[in-house]
Amino acid sequence: MTAAQAEAACRPSGKRPCKMQAFRIWDTNQKTFYLRNNQLIAGYLQGPNIKLEEKIDMVPIDLHSVFLGIHGGKLCLSCAKSGDDIKLQLEEVNITDLSKNKEEDKRFTFIRSEKGPTTSFESAACPGWFLCTTLEADRPVSLTNTPEEPLIVTKFYFQEDQ
Repeated sequence: MTAAQAEAACRPSGKRPCKMQAFRIWDTNQKTFYLRNNQLIAGYLQGPNIKLEEKIDMVPIDLHSVFLGIHGGKLCLSCAKSGDDIKLQLEEVNITDLSKNKEEDKRFTFIRSEKGPTTSFESAACPGWFLCTTLEADRPVSLTNTPEEPLIVTKFYFQEDQ
């Protein structure tokens, strides 16, 4: 999705709330997302398991900020802070009920940066922390503050689900 498309999706009438769109997402190592024990996992799905792939629901907030969720926007990705510990959580919140103007919804906001064909997502509530996977398959999707580390993948391919 280009910035112009995001802006158009976000402001079709100038007043209407942003609409949710579903996307396929996979990291630069071709790992897709799936849910296991209420945790988002990145792995290689093949054969009958391909149907386990989770689509990412996205609501554009503005040109670069988005809310991300799964299960039709009923489970939203958030950045949870507990002391010095920062982690990615799935929260039971309807993505269309979130508002960019509410401070309590900031933990659900991700800043989308496109570089060539890939996209990265930085937490707005935890600047410098990026959505990531590891090189190892079937590991949790999480957040990292060391995006350049060789074992961490922070760049994703994003395709509108048809």
